[in-house]
Amino acid sequence: MSESNPKERSLKILLLGDTTVGKTCFLKRYLDDTFQDAYLSTIGFDFKFKYITLKSGKRVKVQLWDTAGEERFRTIAKSYYKGAHGIILIYDVTNQKSFDNIKNWLIQIKEEAPSRICVILVANKIDCEDRKVSKKDGENLAKSNNLKFYEASAKENINVTEAFENIAEDINEKNTNMIENGRKLEKANHNKNQGKGCCG
Repeated sequence: MSESNPKERSLKILLLGDTTVGKTCFLKRYLDDTFQDAYLSTIGFDFKFKYITLKSGKRVKVQLWDTAGEERFRTIAKSYYKGAHGIILIYDVTNQKSFDNIKNWLIQIKEEAPSRICVILVANKIDCEDRKVSKKDGENLAKSNNLKFYEASAKENINVTEAFENIAEDINEKNTNMIENGRKLEKANHNKNQGKGCCG
């Protein structure tokens, strides 16, 4: 299949979270199956894409946006919410502040992102010994905000692929249901209008 096939669905997914939580490492592990202990901080954003095949057999182009987590870049990130279908929200289990700041990211998402966007919560760096945030705390935060939750490690390649591919499946399912509901509503309105006389 040609990569320029216009019938292929394109999904836009953002990686959000504070600086140094491992967003770039997480993305590089998924894209290239590689890991480095240190990357230069992302300035503004970095854009990559990957073609994946969903469980249904449908092939989709996934646009992956790695955004800067520094406070001064958060206003930049706001503009990239437009047209987004999904968000992978990441914190570092060795950094309590990055976990505490998830509530601020969720506020911004609610204010700036499309209303039907899919969001998942990822606890990164579970391979590290100096853990500060427990699994239970992460689960409780996810549950209170109705989010799917993954404990992950980019270094050990734990739940990286699962997080990306499962959010792609969720986005596709939500979009498919929305399209189907729209078609049903359109058909119902069409049938209703057909039953009316010339004067309504």
